[in-house]
Amino acid sequence: MKYDFVVIGANGLQGRIVSRFLLEDNYNVLLCANDDYGIEELVEHPKADFALIDLRKIDRVKRVVKKSGASVVVNCAVDDFNLAVTKMALDLGMNYLDLGSEEPMFYEQLKLDKDFKEKNIIAITGIGSTPGITNIMLRYIKPRFDTIETVHVGFAWDSNQPVFVTPFSIDAIAYEFSEQAKIFENGEYVLREPRECDIGYYYKTIGKQRTQYTKHIEHHSFYEYLKDSGIKNIIVLSSFPTHSYTALKALIGLGFMSKESIILDGKEIRPLDFTIEVLRRIPVPEGYTEKENLFLKVFGAKDGQPKTVEMDAAAGTLPGWEKATCNVDTGFPAAILAEMIFKGEITEKGAFSPEFVVPPEPFFAELGKRKIRIYEDGKRINGADAGEINMNGNGNGNGKDKPESAEDGDAGSKK
Repeated sequence: MKYDFVVIGANGLQGRIVSRFLLEDNYNVLLCANDDYGIEELVEHPKADFALIDLRKIDRVKRVVKKSGASVVVNCAVDDFNLAVTKMALDLGMNYLDLGSEEPMFYEQLKLDKDFKEKNIIAITGIGSTPGITNIMLRYIKPRFDTIETVHVGFAWDSNQPVFVTPFSIDAIAYEFSEQAKIFENGEYVLREPRECDIGYYYKTIGKQRTQYTKHIEHHSFYEYLKDSGIKNIIVLSSFPTHSYTALKALIGLGFMSKESIILDGKEIRPLDFTIEVLRRIPVPEGYTEKENLFLKVFGAKDGQPKTVEMDAAAGTLPGWEKATCNVDTGFPAAILAEMIFKGEITEKGAFSPEFVVPPEPFFAELGKRKIRIYEDGKRINGADAGEINMNGNGNGNGKDKPESAEDGDAGSKK
């Protein structure tokens, strides 16, 4: 079988979402992972095959991917391997996208821009919820401004049951919760502890929640996109429901998310790898649902007058996708963009973050078809209900809607 897509890390939460999405859209997909736990049904799909891989042995992975004949590699594995997989796709002449990299690797990927251009292919790093949807929101509203001084971006989520369910990426959470956030403040990068945030945020579809500074690549990709627009401040914020926040802090505090190897029964393992394997086996409780609020708020000027524009994305648990919870807003964008690249709807060649190359309107339209609603200043701009004002139509978390007031602060969001 000749494949249309290769999904790396197909057995992870996002890999499962992306793989199923592409298969249900009738594409041929090669699922690549270190085991097939949790994807047995996907492997049995008539348009899917499975390949056992180990990303620590990238040359072997390269031989498997080369035989696939695919034109797009969708990398959903942990970001430690993003640069290696990017270079593999480049060597094979395949288009590439991933869910996001940390700062040093992000810039190393962008340095490959000329090489991707020479091979007439594209690499896009950071296409999930945030980074991802929020980056494309920024592209959408940038023309509303002459200058942009401050950007707030982030996510918040909640659930209808106060029980721990594995969030979007344990690997990402490990550093977001424990490492200092490198935010862009008054024209320079400064370090902030995650819990130092003193900005009061009220999330439109969630309600009020604990908010913290978060280490995210948007601090850097947004700067690259806005450095000629007068940008001085970029802040990424995240918010978790109390029951999830407490459990995650406990895991981190006890060392279960450490990347430092230990010896157990004569074998070298990382506690983080053990934790990922355990947590991905936790079932989603019956009747459990989530909802999430991504947000972007931009402060600047137009025609000499101060201007502020706020965008939100509202997502939640969807019928038939209950095991994915609100993480569809990370997996769906990657699958949508993969299809756009496959169909030739992204014409640029090179290496980019999404805000530089993804056309917002068709991308938002595809999100709307999948019940992910996009709002500009509270008005929906995608889907059959474009123009609606009510933002509380999807998801079933515990957050209560409430009119905005000056004391509530701004609205907030996720990764």
